[in-house]
Amino acid sequence: MFSSVVLFAFGFIVAVNGFYSSSDDVIQLDPSNFDRLVTQSSDVWIIEFYASWCGHCKNLVPEWKRAATALKGIVKIGAVDADTHKSLGSQYGVSGFPTIKVFGANKGSPTNYQGGRTADAIVGEALNQLKTIANERLGKRGGSGGSSGGSGGSGGNDAIEITDSNFQSTVLDSEEPWLVEFMAPWCGHCKNLVPEWARAATELKGKFKLGVVDATVHTQIAQRYGIQGFPTIKFFLAGKKDGQAEEYNGGRSSSDIVAWCLDKHQANIPPPEVVEITSQAVLESNCAEKQLCIVSFLPHILDCQSACRNKHIAMLKKFGESYKRNGWGWLWVEGFRQLNLEESVGVGGFGYPAQVAINTRKGKYVVLKGSFSETGISAFLRELSTGRLTSPLVPLSNVADGKLPTIVDSEPWDGKDGKIDVVEDIDLSDVNMDDDDDVDVKKEKVDL
Repeated sequence: MFSSVVLFAFGFIVAVNGFYSSSDDVIQLDPSNFDRLVTQSSDVWIIEFYASWCGHCKNLVPEWKRAATALKGIVKIGAVDADTHKSLGSQYGVSGFPTIKVFGANKGSPTNYQGGRTADAIVGEALNQLKTIANERLGKRGGSGGSSGGSGGSGGNDAIEITDSNFQSTVLDSEEPWLVEFMAPWCGHCKNLVPEWARAATELKGKFKLGVVDATVHTQIAQRYGIQGFPTIKFFLAGKKDGQAEEYNGGRSSSDIVAWCLDKHQANIPPPEVVEITSQAVLESNCAEKQLCIVSFLPHILDCQSACRNKHIAMLKKFGESYKRNGWGWLWVEGFRQLNLEESVGVGGFGYPAQVAINTRKGKYVVLKGSFSETGISAFLRELSTGRLTSPLVPLSNVADGKLPTIVDSEPWDGKDGKIDVVEDIDLSDVNMDDDDDVDVKKEKVDL
């Protein structure tokens, strides 16, 4: 009986503290074994840095396990609880979850995995990494792009070979935008594009994917998109599983390609969420790695009911859309809910609503001095975006260097109006108010 309880307790702890167990093919990594297993290894590793509270991480678990099983003995699939092992996540610049890193031939310089979150896409990336290493050992400069180098393709080390078999999983299922070149080995213009395409792929790494299709070999894709001349370049928006593509209409130099892609990237990034501060994790994930985070302190729900509060939040979302290219974090909290935060940014004395911008890297903040309105906030954000502040940045108070104020866990707003607790009337009809032996009531005459 005792042993059963112990085993149950152990299993419960594993389930609570991590997504993976020793029975999975996913290798659990931490600071005690990471160097020995990963950085000193000659194997290719694909490693997920996750947090137990992260919803996207939980959704990834079954696909990550499937990929690990499929790649067993071929490529190592690992996982790091970066919320528990913060030092390890920090070492590799992990600022969001899940973050997936590829540790290829150069373990000192891992790359970010930007592909789809399916087992097929992960396996495809793993096999591309193996092909890259094999080609490098053969002295080919094209990396994973088998049609690159001397054959006239445009795939540099960071450009990816696209084939009939991996097109769906690699491009259409990807969460990143793609620019894909359709080329032919005998095409002179394609050969001229090789170094420019390679440089652009490297410069755009982490923001945009560049791919290469040898249209003379992979004819299914070429026919699907009506390729008739070379090179033809197509743009695929992230998540375009219907396969729709746009024509690339930019120049053929690396600078032209990069500029065109960055414009597309900024135009198509989704607007940031305006998140309620309910825990330390929420504040950290939306502030710690951002250039700035905009924090709004809204009135208590009894002072500003749901219609009023939703109007404020809608206005903040509108500004978030307008300034999405800045990459700021956007948060709100009810006044008096997080007193430590208010004290750290000196908001309490300004009343509600109020707004501050926090620069966590400098450990400083600045308060909106104008009105909490479209006009006042617009002027404030314009100052922040241009760096021409009319008020100086002030150091955060009551916090350690490099830290954010301490947040008390709280329940999120339920979206409803606030209600005042009503105290029921007390019926005194049965209470004897006459004098008795236990109560000495002194009656005084009032001289009018």
